[in-house]
Amino acid sequence: LRRRRNITLPASPINQNLKKETKMKIKQSDINPFKNSDSNKRYYTYDYYLRKTFGGKCMKIPLDAGFTCPNIDGKCSVGGCIYCSPRGSGDFAADAVLPVAEQFEIIKAQLSSKWNTDKYIPYFQAHTNTYAPLSVIREKVESVIEKEGVVGLNIATRADCLEDDVVEYLAHVAERTVLTVELGLQTVHDSTAFFINRGHTFADFLVGYDKLRKASDKINICVHLIFGLPNEDREMMLQTVKIVANLRPDQVKIHLLHVIRGTKLAKIFEEGNYEPLSMEEYVDVVAESLTYLPPDTVVGRLTGDGMQSELISPDWSRKKTVVINNIDKKMFSDDLWQGKLFK
Repeated sequence: LRRRRNITLPASPINQNLKKETKMKIKQSDINPFKNSDSNKRYYTYDYYLRKTFGGKCMKIPLDAGFTCPNIDGKCSVGGCIYCSPRGSGDFAADAVLPVAEQFEIIKAQLSSKWNTDKYIPYFQAHTNTYAPLSVIREKVESVIEKEGVVGLNIATRADCLEDDVVEYLAHVAERTVLTVELGLQTVHDSTAFFINRGHTFADFLVGYDKLRKASDKINICVHLIFGLPNEDREMMLQTVKIVANLRPDQVKIHLLHVIRGTKLAKIFEEGNYEPLSMEEYVDVVAESLTYLPPDTVVGRLTGDGMQSELISPDWSRKKTVVINNIDKKMFSDDLWQGKLFK
């Protein structure tokens, strides 16, 4: 009987590399087909944008300048959007009675332990921040734009609140800093906009969007969308994304609709007339929606933040990291990436 011999490969460079390759685990980032990424993310993350634009992370400072909205004060409606909190999405800002410059310093100090950076972006977030005379808007903006470390400025507003003199001023601001104007659209479906008491149509939105585009190519436009709005199915949400994609916005923010205590939506929910999306439904529609966006559109966010103490539903939205990770897993398993189906 012949004895079996243990055969070993010679210690050549080629064989050593073979051994290493069999032991190495392939990372998702190594086979990521999406170009605007240096990680496993298959979409153009806001973090990647900040690092490319400013050389590192930036601290965004939420501000409440004390403005209101035309669908609150009666210009086009009263009561505001049915999902909006009393502070008009400014729940994370300091007290609106304080000067904007003072709010900036307070929030900056509060977030300094979380964010290790000396770069700041003031964010006029609460309500509609161009819904006032130009003199008022200018005073608010100028009080923070020249602060030390400020590298950009974000202004949240509505497309139907862009008077000509305000747009001209915004074009001037865009020459001085990296300006992003955030337009709340939420949906292209006018029936939904009417139900949520948005106070303007999609045609109105297009007029304001076009104003900004013509005013300056240095103004970055971010469009806000909400998934899970009442009476909208999956196809309606995807249709909104496809139509917005053709506008080629610089940024898009996708929000999950939260039911917040004290809102009209909370009453509708409690009466059994609204059911939020499940996590599976949300992950599925977000993953597909990203495939229709242009690959060079920055994705500012993929889910919204509600005040935890005021959140009624959906409870799963509290696990923000889990939601984002599930979106990443879905895109990897289904071989999806931002822009894959964009035409």
